[in-house]
Amino acid sequence: MLDEKKVKESKKRIEQWLASGDIVKEKTGKFSAFFLKNAQDSLDTAKLLYTISTSPELQKTTGFSDFNGFLWVINSSYYSMFYMVRALLESTGVKIKTDYSVHMVAYDTFITYFYATGKIEKQFIEEFQEASIEAQESLGKEKAKVLMEEYSLEREKRSRFTYEMGEIAMQNKAQSSLDRAKRFNETIRKMMGK
Repeated sequence: MLDEKKVKESKKRIEQWLASGDIVKEKTGKFSAFFLKNAQDSLDTAKLLYTISTSPELQKTTGFSDFNGFLWVINSSYYSMFYMVRALLESTGVKIKTDYSVHMVAYDTFITYFYATGKIEKQFIEEFQEASIEAQESLGKEKAKVLMEEYSLEREKRSRFTYEMGEIAMQNKAQSSLDRAKRFNETIRKMMGK
């Protein structure tokens, strides 16, 4: 759950990373296309793995009977979201120059520069121009909050399923990850005009 305390903590860490040079702000980002491609490849991988994991016919055709790629659906879905965040940051000249927990740095940077500033809300509000102003604002804020919470959930889920032994990724968890990644990618691409 994304609350004001987490937003403040993210902003504080961003200040430290800016001071240390782990994050820099430049006029243009030249790696945006690279991250967009990685985001699409990761999303396509998640879709393919989910399709094969749920299709006995494809499993038989490919020679992988009882194939279960749900863990990697979750991982690939998360990475598609992570790369979309990196593409968006790059497109605005925000560069992450650290290897230290790059996932946390990207998450905090996204919160600080896009959620806390209302830029995500503006995107959603613009999509619903025909609604009343009050409805636009409340819907935009709610959709922005949901988008941030979904990214946070996927980051935590990927970590849990990747690093904790004994937990099995279930099909419904993989499906929810894939659905979130699709929505997230679509929203960020619209923000970028892609």
